Amino acid sequence: MPEKKRLLTYLEENKVPYQISAHPKAYTAQRVAASAHISGNYFVKTIVVKIEGKLALAVLPANERINFDQFAKQLKIPKVELATEAEFRKQFPDCETGGMPPFGNLYGIDTYIAADLLKNEEIAFNACNHIDIITLKFADYQKLVNPQSFHFEVH
Repeated sequence: MPEKKRLLTYLEENKVPYQISAHPKAYTAQRVAASAHISGNYFVKTIVVKIEGKLALAVLPANERINFDQFAKQLKIPKVELATEAEFRKQFPDCETGGMPPFGNLYGIDTYIAADLLKNEEIAFNACNHIDIITLKFADYQKLVNPQSFHFEVH
């Protein structure tokens, strides 16, 4: 079982209150949100992308999809692409694939969040695996991670 110790230690060292809960094992963000009875706007998924060859995290509501062309256009670069598991696996040694928390700063990579999340009071996300969820105030998350916000989806 992957260890969420790095994440929990970081939250505790920064005196950020959080709740941790378990849910039946699920592998997609929408299934996790459904099994935990959490709105898809409130539960976030973390997608590992490549921006000019560098890994980064794109964090968006479970019920949204990323539009790579639009994201690249906002960054004013030619291309943003989905990173393969082989490309990012070693970057997250304490996480199950797909269970990465939205804290790029803990892994030495940039974090980009969906602008829609800025209106959330709280967010919930995978805690390094496919059975634990952490919930915390969005303001605390924003203060710790300082992510850049973007529109990932065409509306």
